[in-house]
Order: sequence, then structure tokens, then C-alpha cells
Amino acid sequence: MPRVAIFMGSLSDEAKMRPCASVLDALGVTYRFTVTSAHRTPARTEQLVDELEAAGCQVFICGAGMAAHLAGAVAARTMKPVIGVPINASALNGLDALLATVQMPPGFPVATVALDGAGAKNAAWLAAQILALQDPELAGRLTAAREKFREEVATAAATLESPA
Repeated sequence: MPRVAIFMGSLSDEAKMRPCASVLDALGVTYRFTVTSAHRTPARTEQLVDELEAAGCQVFICGAGMAAHLAGAVAARTMKPVIGVPINASALNGLDALLATVQMPPGFPVATVALDGAGAKNAAWLAAQILALQDPELAGRLTAAREKFREEVATAAATLESPA
């Protein structure tokens, strides 16, 4: 059973969304990674949300560029948390996707993270934090990951600051 759904609006978004899957893999979180479009395949999007929700999916992550309506379309279909990852896919350098993802009407929130790969990673971290509210083992893995981040910074600082 996938605990997280990762949707992207186009296969061309895969490289920018793949880091999301990598973080979830590292944390041991199951997911479904697929392509669906709010505009080109609205029936598929609705069907996927319904099927995944029925199967126990708890968080939806949606990456899309340009009009970036995917996260909003999913948020309109589910009461589960939706995280939007704006993708830089136009001459507007992702600003269009960012605004389309973050500007949701009241009652249909989409948690919006940074653009592209950094946003995809943070979407996975946020999804894991949401799941960890009810999963002490996952919470422990998140705590261990944060400690590793702290250790890496301390090591980098010691290396930089040590006399040559």
C-alpha cells in the first residue's frame, strides 16, 4: 500500500521530481510515482486519487509546471494533505507554477514548497513528517536523519576551521 502518491503533470518533470522518490526510499516510505494531468487527463487524476485514497494513501505530492493546476485538482478531490511542487517549465522561470500552486481558494489548501528538485526533496520530508505523527518508527528515522545533517555540518565546519 502506498502511503504517499507522487504525481507529476508530465513525464518531462521526472528528473525534477525523482529526488522526492529518493528521499522517501531513504526513509522507508512507500509511494506511487506516476504521471497524470489536471488538464489532459482529468478523469485519470480523479480515478487515481480515489483509488489511492481507498488503498490508504495519506499524502499527495503533486509536481507541475506552467498552469500547475494538478495540486489544486487533487486538493479539490481529497481531504488528505496535498503538497505542491512548482516546476520551472516556462519562460517565466517557474513563477507561473509557483503562483498557480500557492494561490488556492480558502478551504482547499496546498502546502507549497520550493521549485524543482529542492522542492521535491522538501515535499518528501514534509510528507514523512505528516506520516510520522502516527508512526513512531518513521519519527525515529526522521530524527536520525536530522542528526546526520547536524553531524555533516559539524564535520564540514571542523574541516574548514582546522589549521592547514
